[in-house]
Amino acid sequence: MKKYFAVSVLAASILAVTGCQEEKAEAPAAAQVALENVDQQQAYAIGASVSRYIATTLEQQKELGLELDNALVLKGMQDGLSGEVAMSEEDIQASLKALDEKLAGLVEAKAAEDAAAAKAESDKYLTDNAAREGVTVTESGLQFEVLTAAEGDKPSAADTVTVHYKGTLTDGSTFDSSYDRGEPATFPLNRVIPGWTEGVQLMSKGAKYKFFIPSELGYGENGAGSIPPNSILVFEVELIEIEKADAPAAETPAS
Repeated sequence: MKKYFAVSVLAASILAVTGCQEEKAEAPAAAQVALENVDQQQAYAIGASVSRYIATTLEQQKELGLELDNALVLKGMQDGLSGEVAMSEEDIQASLKALDEKLAGLVEAKAAEDAAAAKAESDKYLTDNAAREGVTVTESGLQFEVLTAAEGDKPSAADTVTVHYKGTLTDGSTFDSSYDRGEPATFPLNRVIPGWTEGVQLMSKGAKYKFFIPSELGYGENGAGSIPPNSILVFEVELIEIEKADAPAAETPAS
């Protein structure tokens, strides 16, 4: 968070100096400055690059409910350059530390709020989905729908399976697909998320199921990559092959 804060303060001062507020941006900034040589262009490029990068950070802080007074940020910079700072070094460090902690608290609170909202939305989705015809709910809360039925042996958790699959979020966005990669995936069934381990054991070779995996059987409160926290995972899975785990060797009778 220290870096986040420091960059934010710099952005606030740049915006104050250059007048990037909407009410002051009446003409393109390039029309108000002379860029006649390489040194001028490089100096301007530094300010433009940093301010554009930091504008996003400032907007994120606003969303968290934190807004800095640009006039005071600018005054602090001016006093620092002139050597006439109104605060002691100890007070400056204490203020920065306090703001650092405030930002961390705001980020944590926002994350908790978003996670709670996602959990409530997921619970409603699962409740509604469970009521649909053709959807079965297991004791763990896993939901599935048989798209193509098949008969025969089913894999155990220790077996290795070959499958084609497509994984989406409830909004339909795809986060993983063996179909897109053009080849099926092979893996031990006990090395994947619990919803997969349980669900694929219900299938026979040649079957195709659609699974609705609650977050607690998927990636939980943390999420993973592009998968947000508390997300339901929707998988269409086609079981192509089952490779049985090696059977234990028979014991040699004692002579």
